[in-house]
Amino acid sequence: MAKNERFEIIHQEGNGLTKPQCMVLMDTATGVQYLYVASGYGGGLCPLVDKDGKSLTWNT
Repeated sequence: MAKNERFEIIHQEGNGLTKPQCMVLMDTATGVQYLYVASGYGGGLCPLVDKDGKSLTWNT
């Protein structure tokens, strides 16, 4: 499988079968972080935000 250059996994836990799979992804073009959760046949993706509702970004 080719490496996806746009998104980078910065945290991962669980396996998606016996425990939900949770990943924090970073968009390398914008630095915005997203939470991805998968369990069985279901899953979801949402942006992570701070207490003011602004997108969390990865500062490099």
